[in-house]
Amino acid sequence: MISHLCGNLARIEADYAVVDVGGVGYKVNLPLSVSARLPKLGEKTRLLVTTVVREDSITLYGFSDEAQQSIFELLIGISGVGPKLALNILSIMPVEEIVHAISTDGFHELSRVPGVGTKTAQRIVIELKEKIAASVWAQEARKTLPPEQRVIDDAVEGLVALGYGRADARSAAEKAQRQAPDARDTASLITAALKLLSKR
Repeated sequence: MISHLCGNLARIEADYAVVDVGGVGYKVNLPLSVSARLPKLGEKTRLLVTTVVREDSITLYGFSDEAQQSIFELLIGISGVGPKLALNILSIMPVEEIVHAISTDGFHELSRVPGVGTKTAQRIVIELKEKIAASVWAQEARKTLPPEQRVIDDAVEGLVALGYGRADARSAAEKAQRQAPDARDTASLITAALKLLSKR
């Protein structure tokens, strides 16, 4: 199996590129987020590659880093999620947002991606939540989230620990942050969210 390609760019399209390696051109399907950052034609590039073998085809999918590749491989392991849909998700959402959505039961965020229905989004969250939690690259991706998002996540976990449902907890925490922008630490946000929850 091909694990990576290093060569000159012979062709660039929106969703794929052709990499010339020693005179052989390899067509590599790419998320839009990767193709948009490729160097100019003729210049060298290096792509991590996942090879998908089927009865009638061998298709290469390229990524700029391990996190993208890992997310792709996890997604295509889910029933109903093929390579095309997995690339679409990676084209629309950065890795850190995908990790965040899966880690926090945010299937609504995933269902906004064209082609991902509510049931598919829920299946992605259910099947990948534990795998994401255990992966080192996912933990690193979470660190790149904006500080305010990390505060919301911590507040949600605190509210869940107090017995509130995760969906209600997230809704209240996000609303509290919008209404009380000065609530920048977890404790303040939990207090503001509890006030909203008590009014229901």
